[in-house]
Amino acid sequence: MMGPYRIGVDVGGTFTDVVCIGADGETVLAKAATTPHDQSEGVLDGLRTLAAQLHITLRELLEVTERLVHGTTVATNALLERRTAKVALLTTEGHRDVIEMREGLKPERYDLRLPPAPTLVPRRLRLPLRERIRADGREERPLDPSSLNTAIATLQSEGVDSVALCLLHSWRDGTHERQAAEAIQAALPDAYVTLSSDVLPQIKEYERFSTTVVNAAVGPIVGRYLGRLQTRLTEAGFHAPLFVILSHGGVAPVEEAQRLAAGTALSGPAGGVAAALALARAGLGGNLVTFDVGGTSTDVALVAGGEAALGRGREVGGQRIALESLDIVTLGAGGGSLAFVDAGGMLRVGPRSAGAVPGPACYGAGGTEPAVTDANLLLGYLDPERFLGGKRRLDRAAAAAAVERLAAKLGLEPLACAAGIHQLANVAMAEGIRVATVRRGVDPRGFTLLAFGGAAGLHASAVARDLGMTRVAVPLLAAGLSAWGMLQTDLRYELARSLADAVGLPAEADLRALYAALESEARARLTAWMPGAPEIRRSADMRYGEQVFEVAVPLDAVDWDAPGLPARVTEAFHQRHEALFTYALRGEEVVLVTARVAAIGQLPTRPAPLLPARAKAEPAGTRRAVIAGALHDLPVWSFAELAPDQRVEGPAIVESDTTTVLLLPGDSARLDARGWLEVEVEGE
Repeated sequence: MMGPYRIGVDVGGTFTDVVCIGADGETVLAKAATTPHDQSEGVLDGLRTLAAQLHITLRELLEVTERLVHGTTVATNALLERRTAKVALLTTEGHRDVIEMREGLKPERYDLRLPPAPTLVPRRLRLPLRERIRADGREERPLDPSSLNTAIATLQSEGVDSVALCLLHSWRDGTHERQAAEAIQAALPDAYVTLSSDVLPQIKEYERFSTTVVNAAVGPIVGRYLGRLQTRLTEAGFHAPLFVILSHGGVAPVEEAQRLAAGTALSGPAGGVAAALALARAGLGGNLVTFDVGGTSTDVALVAGGEAALGRGREVGGQRIALESLDIVTLGAGGGSLAFVDAGGMLRVGPRSAGAVPGPACYGAGGTEPAVTDANLLLGYLDPERFLGGKRRLDRAAAAAAVERLAAKLGLEPLACAAGIHQLANVAMAEGIRVATVRRGVDPRGFTLLAFGGAAGLHASAVARDLGMTRVAVPLLAAGLSAWGMLQTDLRYELARSLADAVGLPAEADLRALYAALESEARARLTAWMPGAPEIRRSADMRYGEQVFEVAVPLDAVDWDAPGLPARVTEAFHQRHEALFTYALRGEEVVLVTARVAAIGQLPTRPAPLLPARAKAEPAGTRRAVIAGALHDLPVWSFAELAPDQRVEGPAIVESDTTTVLLLPGDSARLDARGWLEVEVEGE
């Protein structure tokens, strides 16, 4: 492979995937064990493995790398494990309990035993400031220096790591927040200080407060990690730009990811959706359900008409993050998900996972509880000698012992128990897809199931059957598709501004001026990252006058140059409302609440070459595996040796160094020259 190289790095719960694209579009995948204590170690291990596969040194690899894009789970893990920085919240006097009262609603309103939602800031560290900005931006009361000094003294005595500044109506005017931040940084120069007027300058106190607190809680951790990674890469010979993929699917320089750390909460899964969009453009089809099965979880997203859905208000670890993000459903079912017997004597799978350490029992690293991977090995779906291309041997005896202990508790034969574990994992995965599709009014039967991640191929056919889907696609690069996807997306910077008096739509001149100001700021930020003219995308959060929620309305199709702009924006809202809810109220008042702009800087991509024509392959052998409760000798095909357009009929196993595809009876698979195995699934 010839340089210069472009490298994508995806840190998963079990493995760190490193994908390298050469100058001619050739792609190489390397994998290394994730190092939870410091993810940068696993990243460097993966890069060393990649360099070895290319027969060069790590320094030689990095010195001719022109771009490195990274997806990280540091923020996600910190929130899920509640290992965040010590945070203080400074807010307007009388409003320190906003993050605890939330919106006055419970996620399960009829659950009388539901515990209060956790908060990241204890009440003693929610400190009041005497000041007041009105909703229209007028200063009613200046920032009181004595209350600020009292708060700073508490910050010093408590030894906080990070400070969130969330003052009332600062979305309208952030002057008081900036004044307070200057004083805090002078007194605590090492503290991470984040302002709600920078993070989320829009209405709705709880969403703004919560997002800012999350940013303060994970900011120091993400900042230290990325700084450490950047230092290690530089020492190893890397001097090109380092980008981080954010939750909205775009990438940003590492400095922006450190500033807006809450935007990395869905960094890893976003790469898979970016890959799906790239494959849709390559001809796979515009209607896809992404099915990313890793070691600890399964991530599901919807691509409809070649576009991925974006949303706001995502919760991670019980904390609301109102930044724009890809609409991804995550469930605790993956290759490392542990099986157990619950208090009622029922077999359960997940969400607890074996993780990277110790991993499933078959990894031979000290794990004793059976995981989904142990069950798949016992059922004959995995070759213990060829895992990771033979770099790691799986311990079948350890897997069998773990499953046998569980089977004894249930009074089952070990193979029946392993089959039950596999089937329960399939059920959980199918339910996650229903959440992302059926419960949102989308029929998945007209979509292709795009299966990727190391474990997806073993479950895709059964899950598709459960959902009535008839088409599955498994890329040759399935195990590293998220890392590859990070190299197929663009720079993205987003801005939003709420209107002070959300009544109706602004006059035409005011509406144009509002968006012009946002576009100018977005262009300035993006051109500081990359020269050139960025693409601008406009949208708005709108509602009918009496509604209590907003609808996100894309405005790219609106003619921005002709007179009568407010009327066209209003009609765009009616059409969007009708598409979502089947009706529009054209006689009702329409309100534009928040204007949004995204500036996108296109990064050049390298199209992958078509697979070369070659003679049709023959099965590499057979393997004894369980299908429908009985043992069968299944032909085993090499994914890498299949010829373009060659068909494989199920039941069969198709395997590569990093992924395995299980074809069930009635399945018919064909290798597409563009790099994916297309499976026609027999309907029930």
